[in-house]
Amino acid sequence: MSDEVVAPADMTFGAALAELEQIVRALETGQLELEDSLARYERGVALLTACQKKLSEARQKVTALIGELEGAEAEEADGS
Repeated sequence: MSDEVVAPADMTFGAALAELEQIVRALETGQLELEDSLARYERGVALLTACQKKLSEARQKVTALIGELEGAEAEEADGS
């Protein structure tokens, strides 16, 4: 298994969220060295940003799909 770090933008939402949760738990212990805490915090910010972007994209897709559905329903109502 590789120790290669995956860019948050290349991760699935679930994988990014799971890693973010691990980072938060590690930071909450208060047992990390300063440098490690800062590195994990930076990684957490990148993961959070990626998660927020993925949620925003999903929200836009859902909004578009709802608009299409409402348009189709309106056409059916007009054609009846």
